Amino acid sequence: MSAHGTPVPMTARPAGPLTGTAEVPGDKSISHRALILGALSVGETRITGLLEGQDVLDTAKAMRAFGAEVTDHGGGEWSVHGVGVGGFAEPDTVIDCGNSGTGVRLIMGAMATSPITATFTGDASLNKRPMARVTDPLALFGAQAVGRAGGRLPMTIVGAAEPVPVRYTTPVPSAQVKSAVLLAGLNAPGQTVVIETEATRDHTERMLAGFGAEITVEDSDEGRVITLTGQPELRPQEIAVPRDPSSAAFPVCAALIVPGSDVLVPGIGLNPTRAGLFTTLREMGADLTYENEREEGGEPVADLRARYSPDMTGIAVPPERAASMIDEYPILSVVAANATGRTEMRGVKELRVKESDRIEAMATGLRANGVTVEDGADWWIVEGQGPGTVAGGATAATHLDHRIAMSFLILGMAAQNPVSVDDAGPIATSFPIFEGLMAQLGAQIERRDRAA
Repeated sequence: MSAHGTPVPMTARPAGPLTGTAEVPGDKSISHRALILGALSVGETRITGLLEGQDVLDTAKAMRAFGAEVTDHGGGEWSVHGVGVGGFAEPDTVIDCGNSGTGVRLIMGAMATSPITATFTGDASLNKRPMARVTDPLALFGAQAVGRAGGRLPMTIVGAAEPVPVRYTTPVPSAQVKSAVLLAGLNAPGQTVVIETEATRDHTERMLAGFGAEITVEDSDEGRVITLTGQPELRPQEIAVPRDPSSAAFPVCAALIVPGSDVLVPGIGLNPTRAGLFTTLREMGADLTYENEREEGGEPVADLRARYSPDMTGIAVPPERAASMIDEYPILSVVAANATGRTEMRGVKELRVKESDRIEAMATGLRANGVTVEDGADWWIVEGQGPGTVAGGATAATHLDHRIAMSFLILGMAAQNPVSVDDAGPIATSFPIFEGLMAQLGAQIERRDRAA
């Protein structure tokens, strides 16, 4: 089953050049945070360019359940009338976060230091993912969590009636864990401190500062030290959401491997904690340029131009870069299959606990399509034989994972034979216009009869 309905099998066929402009949706990470911080501020926050994928719509629905007034004005324009820090009401119903690990973990953090109780669930994929990485630090504030074996959803969180500030060192690089702790710290007195030994995407810190929170970030011998002073009154903001670099990765990478392609992807957020893929592609020899570099809403932005790059070579991706491109390794492996030589991806154990085990899913599907792959607990290696050498012809299992589905469809655009996926339905969670956008560029993607 797809994340939100009947399976949607799709097939991508080799096609001519991809050309044109790819206007990808708003950034998913920033969209989630804009809704949540808008709900925790006092007054009306206006948001433009909000990603209207299912993950973000589920977060909007959750904010309504906690008492905020969330309005869709059409065309990606939304408003949120917030209830203030500590102002969440107890929901009347179970909070269903669908497929979104980011949504459920951040919302748990936002409510964990208020004296309310909420029960969370999700789809089959989300209910398999570990939540203890968030509920363990939330317990330090005084919150309680009761869920299924292994710390999995459905789960009930009893918020702390008298929260205390915490000092917490994240055990793994995870922006979700860091953000959950910081959101919980908003309603705790005193200073909450999060220490990262390896920096992760910093949208939460940037946005908290924009909403008026007192927050500092310092580099020390311990790592990256983030200090938040609790119980502020957050000021409503006007937020223009940049376009999502994780979504931009798909048309960019497709253009690099489909002969003759030239694609412009405008207005992409290039926050340095998110841009690791583009750095890696350029190191491999990709013809990928940044145009019209600028800053919007406190985030660096540029237009990306990607052209067919037949001379790309495999590289060893630095493990310390993993946090800045963790969601992009699946599509990077597709590019690696069309490059020449070995591409090594190490320090990526986080991929094992995403929407699916992404290492296993990609390795299995790539092998079925004629690509040589080695993999281990926290690494994998793709042996590329050069452009046009991927045989294709197989169907890949997506495991309810949107990025796996899109990656294999991109693979099919440059393979010798069509590549199919068993269910492309989950793509709607993050990139609802993917199918139409790629078709406009010249890709041949078709839905197929499940009985075929």
